[in-house]
Amino acid sequence: MEQLISFAMQPEVFLVWTSLAKTLGLLGIILGFVSYTVYAERKVCAFIQDRVGPNRVGIPLTLLGMKKDLPFLGLGQPIADALKLLLKENFIPKSVNKFYYYIAPKLVMVPPILVLAVLPFGSSLFGVPMVIANIDIGILYVFAISSLGVYGIVLAGWASNSKYPFLGGIRATSQMISYELALGLSVIPIFLLCGTLNLSDIVLWQRENGWMVVPWWPQGLTVQHLVHGDWMAIKDACLAGLSLQRFLVWIPMMISFVVFIIAMFAETNRLPFDLPEAEQELVGGYHTEYSSMGFALFFLGEYAAMIVGSGVVVTLFLGGWSLPFVPDGSCTSFFDLAFVPGWLAGLIWGLVGIATFFAKVSMLLFVFIWVRWTLPRFRYDQLMNLGWYFFFELALVNIFLTAFVLAYVKN
Repeated sequence: MEQLISFAMQPEVFLVWTSLAKTLGLLGIILGFVSYTVYAERKVCAFIQDRVGPNRVGIPLTLLGMKKDLPFLGLGQPIADALKLLLKENFIPKSVNKFYYYIAPKLVMVPPILVLAVLPFGSSLFGVPMVIANIDIGILYVFAISSLGVYGIVLAGWASNSKYPFLGGIRATSQMISYELALGLSVIPIFLLCGTLNLSDIVLWQRENGWMVVPWWPQGLTVQHLVHGDWMAIKDACLAGLSLQRFLVWIPMMISFVVFIIAMFAETNRLPFDLPEAEQELVGGYHTEYSSMGFALFFLGEYAAMIVGSGVVVTLFLGGWSLPFVPDGSCTSFFDLAFVPGWLAGLIWGLVGIATFFAKVSMLLFVFIWVRWTLPRFRYDQLMNLGWYFFFELALVNIFLTAFVLAYVKN
């Protein structure tokens, strides 16, 4: 046993098995998120439309010989949906190009999963950073990989050999190319401010200096000051957070945030930018000719892209895993309580960081769902005009605005 532990703790071996553990754990969490985001969308949709939503499928106690199942708020609905799609007949039209028809759904699902590798979803657990690949060009990796998803949509539209999927594929291509420009330009002000492309370093910068979307950030304020009622320290921290420089920097950061999140709606084909699917016009768009697990992979790919996009927004603009005014996962004390061991305090703060990250992602997912069931769909000319004539120019001007603001602040 000691030899096995010694072998496992060697630097190269330790890196391999911890990376594998983080990969499997994060993948399991995201797949669970995907399933229950569908459930959440159906419940929020029902609430907005004054309906009940899924409320039947729960714990099947009748399988255990009891007289009645336990509905349990319909939380078993995602499991029932998954079983239905797995058992459904996979009908393949005769006229399709079978090779590209088969690989298209996989190409849609894989890129969002690969993007997870560089997202810091927590601080650390037992000294292990909660990021699978902490690379110095993290955001460039995100854009490079996420842009590959359009190939799956294009291949699905073309390989189906049907007019509605073909139109949906063309729409998706032009839409994603149009909004990727604004998406990429909108994050350049963050790099100018933080001086790094490393996503973990951007989160640490926000933890020390404040989130990008907040115009005021108390300097040096901690929960201990609030708990002990140290009003002088609280007052000094609050006054230190009020500065003209911080407000001037906040203006271009807020513009970047608005451009980025709206472009993310377009990149994930969500309403009001769901022209590639537009059921009233194109039946279902690029996945019209798919059934069973082919359709399920398109469905899962869309929601996985929405979750990963929310994770990127949280990382770049909302402080990532950081929670205001509390220690990070490297701290060895839990609110100065002597009876809490150092290893347990580090574990608690590490878990708090992970929970904070996914709580922020969940709030953004609610925004995605709320917008879908609230706003109407754009016309196609409005979609293109908004991307090329407004967001592209706004993101470009915002870069120069950030440069002027930083020049003023540093002088």
